[in-house]
Amino acid sequence: MSIPTRLRTPPSPLPGNLIHCHSPKKLSINRSNSSFHSNGFRSLSHARSSNPTADIDAVEEEQTDFAKLRRKIEALGVNPNSCTPGQYDLLYCPKCEGGKSIQRSLSFHINQNRSYAMWRCFDSKCGWAGQVFADIEKAYPGVNIPVKIDSSRPLTGESLRLEPLGDELFAYFAERMISKETLERNNVMQVAGDRKILAFPYRRNGLFVGCKYRTVEKKFWQEKNAEKILYGLDDITEADEIIIVEGEIDKLSVEEAGFYNCVSVPGGAPQTVSIKELPTPEKDTSFQYLWNCINYLDKASRIILATDGDIPGQALAEELARRLGKERCWLVSWPKKDDVSTCKDANEVLKNLGADALKNAIEKADAYQIPNSD
Repeated sequence: MSIPTRLRTPPSPLPGNLIHCHSPKKLSINRSNSSFHSNGFRSLSHARSSNPTADIDAVEEEQTDFAKLRRKIEALGVNPNSCTPGQYDLLYCPKCEGGKSIQRSLSFHINQNRSYAMWRCFDSKCGWAGQVFADIEKAYPGVNIPVKIDSSRPLTGESLRLEPLGDELFAYFAERMISKETLERNNVMQVAGDRKILAFPYRRNGLFVGCKYRTVEKKFWQEKNAEKILYGLDDITEADEIIIVEGEIDKLSVEEAGFYNCVSVPGGAPQTVSIKELPTPEKDTSFQYLWNCINYLDKASRIILATDGDIPGQALAEELARRLGKERCWLVSWPKKDDVSTCKDANEVLKNLGADALKNAIEKADAYQIPNSD
């Protein structure tokens, strides 16, 4: 049996399935023509029009949020016509122009309703990143006033009131054998304020997609209206073998054992395996996070299911295998913790038996049992 890839350095955060944009290497802005584009942006003419009605329409168009956003994007040196709202487009960076290899290293995202844009260049010598709003007053309608995050506002550490972990929460993780280095690499943070609330940012291509919260008393909740994806998604963009666990702390634990190619489901496990036929992806709401990441998962030839050892964890493994294909799934069996009990999950193995024991358990995963059709 082969063993899963142990990535000794973090993988590149850029997936190979990003949209190919047909923009030239030198990004320029064409202000001479008026035309509509399929992505919903309008290029407005700056020439005098002989049609007064057209002039009025153009002025009104300029006042809309996406027209404001368009001008700001153009000021960055990026052509908004090369971007599709709601998706992540791979462009040439106007700062480093693709670096020495002249590659499309800029991940650029305009949200679906065109109220903001954010970007990051993944060239190792550039790293240009930022965000721009169509209307900053609408994005932050008050100073030092906690506001509810909705789907029209970008998720950022500032908007979610996140701050670096303090000593008390570093100690909490140290008791669970999670190092400061691992916490910082995964951008684990805490919510500002008196309560000790852990925050696990969910990212795609380095950018915020959602956030999950946990108190030290194990109360959980997630950011509303955020897209459901796997935690640690950027760690599997180049992985042919993927490990899936049941919680964020288990993902961090697996990393302590030397495996970066690991992700966690965002919402825990079902109580039982469904006896119904699999729903279509559009109706598979409980596992929407899988379908939202399917381009990442489809590339894997081997998927190791390292869910919890209890009944819900076993049900989760079965439901995942049903959707991912049992023929490419492997299942981890957790070792005994002592003479009378067995470890429940990856973190229990790490705490009680150490990183080597966790590594061995993952490497000894068994091929998933496919029922005999006879």
